Amino acid sequence: MITASVMAIGSIAPSQVVRLPDWAIGPFARPLDVNPLIKPDPDAQFFCPMRQKSVRWESLHTFNPAAAVHDGKVFLLYRAEDDSGVMQIGMHTSRLGLGISEDGLNFARNPAPVLYPAEDQQKHYEWTGGCEDPRLIVNDVGDYVLTYTQWDRQTPRLAVATTSDFFHWQKHGPAFARAYDGRYLNLSCKSGAIIGQVKGGQLTATKINGRYWMYWGEGDVHLATSSDLIEWSPLETAPGELAVALPRRPGKFDSDLVEGGPPAVLTETGIVVLYNGKNDSAHGDPTLSPGAYAVGQALFDKKDPTKLLARMNEPFFRPEMSYETTGQYEAGTTFCEGLVWFRGRWLLYYGCADSFVGVAVSP
Repeated sequence: MITASVMAIGSIAPSQVVRLPDWAIGPFARPLDVNPLIKPDPDAQFFCPMRQKSVRWESLHTFNPAAAVHDGKVFLLYRAEDDSGVMQIGMHTSRLGLGISEDGLNFARNPAPVLYPAEDQQKHYEWTGGCEDPRLIVNDVGDYVLTYTQWDRQTPRLAVATTSDFFHWQKHGPAFARAYDGRYLNLSCKSGAIIGQVKGGQLTATKINGRYWMYWGEGDVHLATSSDLIEWSPLETAPGELAVALPRRPGKFDSDLVEGGPPAVLTETGIVVLYNGKNDSAHGDPTLSPGAYAVGQALFDKKDPTKLLARMNEPFFRPEMSYETTGQYEAGTTFCEGLVWFRGRWLLYYGCADSFVGVAVSP
């Protein structure tokens, strides 16, 4: 049994009620007095080692967060876009900022990003697009494993980095670089959600059948395995043919695409996968705006991460608040990437309209 002191969250925003199956995580509610957690800061300055000048590194948008518990606090990584490039989604430079919170709701932000393109071995994968869309999980020895997107403005690549303190990072490069003699090095890929289990108050990466597992991908969700959480091998049905764990569904909220969310959670019932779905503009869910992103849940067999057991037909979390429908993505976005067990509650951190960071709390 998981036990902890329960935190106070104050008043919560009313939202559409969705009946959750017994196996699902939640429900979640938005605290009224803290959202959005993170907003752009036009005054923050950072000396960019690539441009060799000071840049306003989080002046345009701050969104798509990852989170983990460290030293009794919540550490939040978020994607921050500067004011370079052109006014088009994906055409600014992204860096990862850091916020630290005693209660998981109110964050003090580091003045400079902690992971960013630099003069290192990864610069040809990360410049000029940057480092995007993180997910976090801790390993058995207390180090934190980050999956993120390296974006060179040509090919997005799922990559891995590690840290013990959130300020000093080791970049390990593209997650699939060595698999199958490099077959997937130049594959467009992102959104790596590693399977974990709550241990000692932490969502900790855990092996199933002797391997670590990760749900990943955008479009359909695929699977990969690893022995060390650094180098990953995609599951194939045949050479060059990726196995599909979670496909998109016509007529549903996830009709346009499905995309991995925060770390998947191994429970007594099975593996609970929180994932992001995009609504198709012509053949989607009529209760959602065309192109809107909402969050669903699926259940996989706890002994076989490839075996889908159940899946919600409607999202449990969708754009409802003004900060989730106004920003650079006006169709509406609740895009979850961060999930932590903290003081007796689940905290879900998500991107709002590709512009802000929000939080929802399980009651």
